Amino acid sequence: MTQWTDMQTPALTRLPDPGAMPEFYEGVVAKRGIAWVADTIVITLLTTLAGVLTLTVGFFLWPLFFLGIGALYRIATIAGGSATWGMRMMGIEFRGHDGERFDIVQSVAHVGGYYASVATVVPWFLSIATISTTPRRQSLTDFVLGSAAINRPG
Repeated sequence: MTQWTDMQTPALTRLPDPGAMPEFYEGVVAKRGIAWVADTIVITLLTTLAGVLTLTVGFFLWPLFFLGIGALYRIATIAGGSATWGMRMMGIEFRGHDGERFDIVQSVAHVGGYYASVATVVPWFLSIATISTTPRRQSLTDFVLGSAAINRPG
């Protein structure tokens, strides 16, 4: 796979150019979908564990526990390696507009944007549409932040 860090890129972004380096974006749509399913399974298992550990309180407050545990899981894994466990399994990771891996601030911003996007139907479908149609396969949140999910380099 081609490295892009030493190449000339437009001033607005240091992400790989999808025209010159399409290998960074090949299959990303399907990989993001599979990673999302895998992450949802992990979050469901963690929420179930929290329900047991809280002597069933977590089961009565399932939506709150699911959202809270999901946010913590996504922020921690993305900040720790620029990808959730599902994304790592699929060989993809997030990169910011500067071409670098996400830090904690970008992780929090991305997860916040993700939650805002899935809160209602219209932004959720718009996000799916932008992932499917933009050259860098960016979600609505990625588009706003200037980030993208790419195939892991090297």
